[in-house]
Amino acid sequence: MTIRELCEKEVVQLEQGVCLGRADDLAFDPATAQLQNLILLGRPRLFGLLGRDESLTIPWQEIETIGADAILVHTALPQAPPQPEKPAFWRKLLAKWGT
Repeated sequence: MTIRELCEKEVVQLEQGVCLGRADDLAFDPATAQLQNLILLGRPRLFGLLGRDESLTIPWQEIETIGADAILVHTALPQAPPQPEKPAFWRKLLAKWGT
């Protein structure tokens, strides 16, 4: 299997069945030339003008199977920071006018 073929496969998290995306890069050990990590780049923000979300690095030990169409991994999903609840538009408008 070539690196190109490996990067064309979908990466799926086994516990929840979530598709994490495709491998964008690989990290090798320079001394032994063994594959160490799969790297999935974060989503681009505003078409990439504002950079990207954090990349996900999956160690080789967490890869369960490399199949014909997908790579199955045991990695934990990245935790999104909790979003504060935003007040509704009308509540803000009514609070501003004091009614």
